[in-house]
Amino acid sequence: MFKKAIVACITISILFVMSACSAFDQTFDQSNEPPSNANSESEKDGQVSENDSQQDISIPEESLQKKDKGDQVLQLQSTLNQIGYDLTENGEFDDATTWAVTDFQLQQDSLLASGIYNESTKTALKDAVENNIEIVAGSGLPQEVEPAITDSGTPVIANPYDQLVLVNKQHALPADYMPRDLVIPDVRFPFTEDLPKKQMRKEAATALEELFIAADGAGLELFAQSGFRSYERQDAIFASNSLEHGEEEANIFSARPGESEHQTGLTMDVTSPKVNFELITEFGETEEGKWIQGNAAEYGFIIRFPEGKEEITKYQYEPWHLRFVGKKAASEIMSQDITLEEYLKVSE
Repeated sequence: MFKKAIVACITISILFVMSACSAFDQTFDQSNEPPSNANSESEKDGQVSENDSQQDISIPEESLQKKDKGDQVLQLQSTLNQIGYDLTENGEFDDATTWAVTDFQLQQDSLLASGIYNESTKTALKDAVENNIEIVAGSGLPQEVEPAITDSGTPVIANPYDQLVLVNKQHALPADYMPRDLVIPDVRFPFTEDLPKKQMRKEAATALEELFIAADGAGLELFAQSGFRSYERQDAIFASNSLEHGEEEANIFSARPGESEHQTGLTMDVTSPKVNFELITEFGETEEGKWIQGNAAEYGFIIRFPEGKEEITKYQYEPWHLRFVGKKAASEIMSQDITLEEYLKVSE
């Protein structure tokens, strides 16, 4: 009996210990579950924080350019400041903002410099913000430059890349400026030689191609006559005209070097067989000239020297001289019958 009692006690003790261990295991397992859940929640919180961070990146959606105003411009200025610029956030697409956009574009191999905030610039700017890429402001285009003047005393502009750059007898291009993106548009020329004057900046060339396609569709015969012209070439042309007509008379129809829009690569003179491919005012009376007057703006071009505006432009009427400024500016300029000077409201 005594032995049986001992065995029973031992058995009861073993059962008690096993039960306690089982309870401990369950308790241990349960105690580990909250940290596992906590880690899961922490991961979720990390994802939310990352998403919130991405949502904080505020990139303007619409295209913007000089003269625009409002919240979208303010947003652009704030974004540019995030990557290294120091713009006054005034909501006005002013010269400083144009410079910053141009400078940013010049630092990106994939972008064409125009000073216009467009779709490709938006993509590059978003990438710079998301990847914390800091831009060295001014390394593409210095903001502060020493004042310079041409040999004839005309002030030299600081941002020749600007698509809305004003080039006239009061604002000259640097002598060494040559656009980086010159191409030959796929349009008709009245000559076959592969000359520099066939060239335009890429975006302007594409727009000219679209304009010619539309003119062809209207049954017209447009020909491109003269596009890009270097400082040196303009110098030679002006010297020749001055020799023949006198400098003052020559400057009514011919620009001094640096003062020619042709150097921007944004200009093309157009003509037609009806005027024997010449660049004369009679072109404005042809079907081609009339069509250009009524339709150029749809493709981003303006007639740079319109009739009746000679006192403003300081040049004679040139119905053949097309200047690319982009569809938005061209529509406003042509519909209001104003000049680029009036549009930009720049005084002499």
